[in-house]
Amino acid sequence: MASALLLRGLLLEYESPDWHYFLGPWYGYIEAKGGFQALGDIGFSDYNVPYLYLMAALGYLPVPGMAAVKCVSILFDLALAYYTHRIVSLCRPHRPRLPFAAAVTVLFLPTVVTNSGWWCQADAIFTAFLIGGVQHLLRGRPWWTCSFFGIALAFKLQAVFLFPLLLVVVLYRRMPWRCLLAVPAVYLALDVPALLLGADPWPLLTVYARQTGTYQDLTLNAPSVYQFVSVPAGADGPVRRAGVLVAGVLVLALVALAVRAVRRTDGGAEPGRPTEGSGRAGLTGTRILLLATVFAIAVPFLLPSMHERYFYVADVLSVIVAFQLPRQLWYLPVLVQLSSFGSYLKFIAPGVAPYLSMPAHGALMLLALIAVLRATARELGVSRAWRLPEWAPRQRRRTHPSGPAGEVS
Repeated sequence: MASALLLRGLLLEYESPDWHYFLGPWYGYIEAKGGFQALGDIGFSDYNVPYLYLMAALGYLPVPGMAAVKCVSILFDLALAYYTHRIVSLCRPHRPRLPFAAAVTVLFLPTVVTNSGWWCQADAIFTAFLIGGVQHLLRGRPWWTCSFFGIALAFKLQAVFLFPLLLVVVLYRRMPWRCLLAVPAVYLALDVPALLLGADPWPLLTVYARQTGTYQDLTLNAPSVYQFVSVPAGADGPVRRAGVLVAGVLVLALVALAVRAVRRTDGGAEPGRPTEGSGRAGLTGTRILLLATVFAIAVPFLLPSMHERYFYVADVLSVIVAFQLPRQLWYLPVLVQLSSFGSYLKFIAPGVAPYLSMPAHGALMLLALIAVLRATARELGVSRAWRLPEWAPRQRRRTHPSGPAGEVS
């Protein structure tokens, strides 16, 4: 932990373009308007208010603004490592060293280090709550799960990448539908302080709708399927709308296939609990982690207008699932990091940008998606669905003792 903090400390003085053009001016505006009083009108920012609460609170500390904002994200890097440790401890209880190894791996992922220490971004915040929600799901705490997902959504819209997992759990009837009410309840509760400060409710409720219209490009350095798509000038809009529709259909199809496969292989074990071994009974811990990783990669890979940072959840989950299935998926974090951090370099290292191939990064992420889909299909028994079950006795010929010679029984 000390080494991880030291590494990030070496990056604190570097100013990223995001701080210069966006976060820095927002921080200065909040400070000039008296801290929390500035949140009576959130028109100066396109972030939701929970993150602005943190920026307002930091203004009261005798710390330079950029370093303070980076340190908040770094604290959530530690939270990511903590929840990684907890999940691997649940799923691999007889291997005490593995949780520490997984936590250390997450702390030193190039994308995690760069995102908070250099880029000054907040992806660690919402991802920590998502991973915490997965941990509560593994422990059979549906209300806590949905509450954590609601907090994650309140910080960043990209939290929806993992929401199909909740749909699988609900359709499998492991989680009651009413638990999903915790998501909007928590989201709205976090808006209450801003409302008390005089903020207009409509901008609070439509902040993400405004965000979705900010960027119209098919991809913004994201290693997605749109690295292989070329459209004429001016045709981005229709392709973008069609891409959202196709992505929605494919993700819903994945949800339906996952629910059907889990129900077909449900052998009566309690769903949602981590188990050792292959876990071919119900919605086990291994299956939850695999499905979470599938959605974390597939959703941003299929959607248009994605940034390179939008695979951050996949960066972390790929490590967790690799520690859960080391023989099958040890290489998954390598593929994801090569693709994801390679895309980071396109933005943070302009000197090497001309030597980078974005379609190659997209191909690496596609390979990662295929790998985790294959492991998920194997875990769910889908690959054997069309073959004779292993327990079925083979038909053989023998002569019935009381029947004529050659009679088949």
